[in-house]
Amino acid sequence: MNKNTLIGLILIFGLFLGYSLYLSPSKAEREEQQRLYDSAMAAQQAVRDSLALLPVADNPTDALAGDDTLQSPGTMSYKQKTSRFAAFAKASEPLADMADITVENDWYRMTFSPKGGRISRVELKEVYTYDSLPVVLFDEQAEEVNSFGFDFVSNYITLNTGEFYFTPMQAPEAMQVSGDDSLTIAFRLYPDKSENEFDTSSYIAFVYTVRGNDYLTALDVDFVGMDKYLIRTQSEMNLFWQLQLQRQEKNLKNELMATTVYFSDAEDVEHLAESDVKSDSTAYSTALKWVSFKQQFFTSTMIARNQFSHGSFVVDAGNGGKAGDRSLKTLRANIAFPVSDLKNEHFALDFYFGPNKYKLLKQYKIKLEGQIQLGGKLVAWINKIAVIPTFNFFSQFNWSYGIIILILTILLKVVLLPVTYSNYRSSAKMRVMKPEIEQINAKYPKPEDAMKKQQATMALYKQVGIKPAGGCLPLLLQWPILVAMFRFFPASYELRQQPFLWAKDLSTYDSVWDLPFNIPLYGDHVSLFTLLMTAATLAYTIISSKQMATTGNEQSMKMMKWMMYLMPIMFLGIFNNYSAGLSYYYLLFNLTTFAQMFIFRYAVNDEKLRAKLLARKKQPVKKSKWEERMEKMMKQQQAMQRAQQSRK
Repeated sequence: MNKNTLIGLILIFGLFLGYSLYLSPSKAEREEQQRLYDSAMAAQQAVRDSLALLPVADNPTDALAGDDTLQSPGTMSYKQKTSRFAAFAKASEPLADMADITVENDWYRMTFSPKGGRISRVELKEVYTYDSLPVVLFDEQAEEVNSFGFDFVSNYITLNTGEFYFTPMQAPEAMQVSGDDSLTIAFRLYPDKSENEFDTSSYIAFVYTVRGNDYLTALDVDFVGMDKYLIRTQSEMNLFWQLQLQRQEKNLKNELMATTVYFSDAEDVEHLAESDVKSDSTAYSTALKWVSFKQQFFTSTMIARNQFSHGSFVVDAGNGGKAGDRSLKTLRANIAFPVSDLKNEHFALDFYFGPNKYKLLKQYKIKLEGQIQLGGKLVAWINKIAVIPTFNFFSQFNWSYGIIILILTILLKVVLLPVTYSNYRSSAKMRVMKPEIEQINAKYPKPEDAMKKQQATMALYKQVGIKPAGGCLPLLLQWPILVAMFRFFPASYELRQQPFLWAKDLSTYDSVWDLPFNIPLYGDHVSLFTLLMTAATLAYTIISSKQMATTGNEQSMKMMKWMMYLMPIMFLGIFNNYSAGLSYYYLLFNLTTFAQMFIFRYAVNDEKLRAKLLARKKQPVKKSKWEERMEKMMKQQQAMQRAQQSRK
């Protein structure tokens, strides 16, 4: 590793640090985010409070005694229910023999509840958590937290479909669909015609369509004849959706970081803060195509077939993952959609419940794949056009992903081979010109002659055809690849629970020893792939430092050598908690670099190279106009320095 290579590594580390600092919100931004969060929370609390308010009775003698809002519908008279639920008093209690409906397709088991006519549970088939439990994206058992419903106003009372019991249009039984087939599950919310009868000519209908081989579930919402019961002046309705997402992965901190709200207008994809402890919120005032409650490897997404008018979103970090709690964060979306005719209004949307798999999400062509963090625009293209297609191609042969990562590493090394070889030749040229460099150092030993020494060194390099900056080019080309890998492996669903050697899951850290204590900046476990990667990096550093010691000017290289040994130790702490696949890739990257270095040493004959350079030194060197201007500038600076010294 020569001086230019080290400078490149330091620049890469600085870019990582600068990128992290750049993404960190300022104090003003944090205050604004907190203000939005508090505002959204206050608005949602106001909605809940309004649902609990009772209108003033027409006859004071009919007023309810005591705190009526604490009464359950089952303890109220019908007149009390109408005061509380307006025209939907009967729907405030379940009908006899009402039960949940379960539908199973090729990918998931989905439970529908008459309460709210909503999807109450989604369990993915043959997909398991880090501790071998079924992956359940959300569950009806958390009904007090999970909710879905449309706000509407009846008799000046704000109500929500989520608090009423819908009438199922089919028997409450388990159903199954597969392949290209589909089936529908329909629920209707009827208003009251009388105390004992529904008005079946008017209703709010939720019609779900479940397809056999698709992760998408359709929902068609119809308002039929509801102009008689709802406020007709409503130009839009709000849809409130809230889920408390559950832990699925081994690395809790990484999963908390990745759990947040994403949303898009089908052109730009945005998201709230990605943090393991921070809450966040925002309001989006223009049209939306979809909103997604995203986890590290799974997502629950609501997609408008047309568009939503606008929305506000909240991430409530709460106490997710603490004290053995499997809950991560509570995510909320309050979305508006336009209405024009409550007599016959239709609104259609789709749900996606499934994995964050790039190829799968991309097929829907609405930028759902934008939820997968592949890096910024400078590096994401590497993952999209090279890394992911390579994984997809070789995975069809059912090869181990450890082997696929090895193939990927070799392919990337082959692509970079020309510039890597050019970098090695540049380093070799400096190495074989050691005697001439030492002569220049001996000629200008004084610190005040540093500029003269630099000029003489650069003149020598130009004479023999050495380009000192040439060593930076391979690093500039490798840097986007290294960053792309850094973002790809922790976000790759393909690696989830894929074993290789001693690692049980390449998407998270491999632990060969769980420590009974936590080491600051390291963790509570020992990752063997990270140790091997660090050892390989140190070995390469030692070999490179010996080569650097032969290039002269050892005093100026001491600090650089110290940094060279420090960086692998820093990476040991960083990568110990990262994806085992990432550490394995960097290990392979170092090992293949070793192999290339030894091959290059046999391919490049130092004696022949030196003879060629010395022969070129005897040839006249033509200066460019830029070099002439620089030389003239340096001479002027030297003349000014001599003039200043003479005055003293």
